[in-house]
Amino acid sequence: MENSFSKERRGLLFMGGATGLAVLLPNAILAKETGKEDVGPAEDLMREHGGLNRILLIYEEGLRRIETPSVDLDVIKKSASIIRNFIENYHEKLEEEYIFPRMKKAGKLVDLVTVLEAQHEAGRKLTVNIEKLSVQSTLKNESDKAKLVSSLRSFVRMYRPHESREDTVLFPAFHEMLSKKEYEELGEKFEDREHKLFGKEGFEGVVQQISELERAYGIYDLSKFTPP
Repeated sequence: MENSFSKERRGLLFMGGATGLAVLLPNAILAKETGKEDVGPAEDLMREHGGLNRILLIYEEGLRRIETPSVDLDVIKKSASIIRNFIENYHEKLEEEYIFPRMKKAGKLVDLVTVLEAQHEAGRKLTVNIEKLSVQSTLKNESDKAKLVSSLRSFVRMYRPHESREDTVLFPAFHEMLSKKEYEELGEKFEDREHKLFGKEGFEGVVQQISELERAYGIYDLSKFTPP
């Protein structure tokens, strides 16, 4: 059973058919008045992309700091662990199990799905490298440091367009294919798996972990990103 914070969060988004536009306030009010949720699986995947984006920012900060002797590579290792556990072993598995096969069977966006699948595999290989090399001894080995830098840059470069294409093309098309009942049932399956794998807090617990890693690198305070 979801806590009140989770229910409020899930009441914030409703994807509007093929447009993929988010209508925020009306659905939030509806959720509070009726206790019902209108959020489906695509919205869940999209907010998980928000978590992925925050880790990409951590990777970029790690890249910026890597030439300094005081850089803490354990922050990168812990970030890569979240990528492996939450993004690769959960988020991407949902896409591979429920979305990609449905699109292929319908003959829709097959070329896109093929590329996305290949990128999932490539991303997992990069994550293995990042986890392995994110130790302080890497800083003393120029070859290992170069490999870590290359893996981090490749991961960030691939996943920014990857997730953007899913959010703006794949997920809206997938939403259109399902009936309202199918969409709601799939959302429940996603929710059940999330809490089975990550406990009562689910996604919110993962966000808390990401926040702590942002604090470790001094990038949690959003105001620091505002130009003078």
